[in-house]
Amino acid sequence: MQFKDKRIVLTGAAGGIGEALARQLASEGARLALADLNEEGLQKVGQMCQELGSEVITIPTDVTQLEQCQALISKAVETWGGLDVFLSNAGLSMWSRFEDVTDISIFERILAVNYFGPLYCTYAALPYLRESKGMIVAITSSSGKLAAPLHSGYAASKHAMHGFFDSLRTELVGTGVTITLSVPLFVATRIRFHGYQGDGTHPDQDPYDDTKSMTAEEAARITLKAARKRRREVVMTLELKAGVKLRPFIPRLVEHFSRQKVGLKT
Repeated sequence: MQFKDKRIVLTGAAGGIGEALARQLASEGARLALADLNEEGLQKVGQMCQELGSEVITIPTDVTQLEQCQALISKAVETWGGLDVFLSNAGLSMWSRFEDVTDISIFERILAVNYFGPLYCTYAALPYLRESKGMIVAITSSSGKLAAPLHSGYAASKHAMHGFFDSLRTELVGTGVTITLSVPLFVATRIRFHGYQGDGTHPDQDPYDDTKSMTAEEAARITLKAARKRRREVVMTLELKAGVKLRPFIPRLVEHFSRQKVGLKT
């Protein structure tokens, strides 16, 4: 499958993996409806994509609001007469021990973005994707596959996301609509700056050393390669693949390496 002229809605497009996806899709000539809460960043990415020769509309969207998700999909369909791809990328992170959480509402906020956001957009997009025999591509996380210390709320939301899309996939057999889950480990983006500490604030500096991380461009490339082949799931990095395979047999050892990965000593 090629993405030239495909009608694509992409959430979380103003930075990180979303920006990288937008630029790579634009270079292929996709028609892009870009969504994000960050209006300034969204306009910059939209301009870059237009300069690459893509047809682009930018739609500031809060994916935690069903009405805004419906308006996003409706705008894309009105503009191009249909929809071929819904690419779910918007997300919030977390970096705190559960026992150190003082603002428990962060769990609701993370779930609203990471789970209900994709759910709401899928709800609005699915009728049009059935018409085009299109696809859903969702950026999830290693936290949806393995135990993730300091990420309890984030991991819960990503497990919910996996469960929803895996279940939905079974319902769509025979419709021509496919679902690809893209599962990165750590990616060098600013997602942790927009994530929550235990007191509900955002960190002033990245709690993780991103020099050890995959680039957003590489994560986007791997995602689109899997989407072209309509793969069910792509788990990035040998390290993460090994953890997923070995966890049922040596869970304590995998959890030990998981704690080491985030710098948790005890």
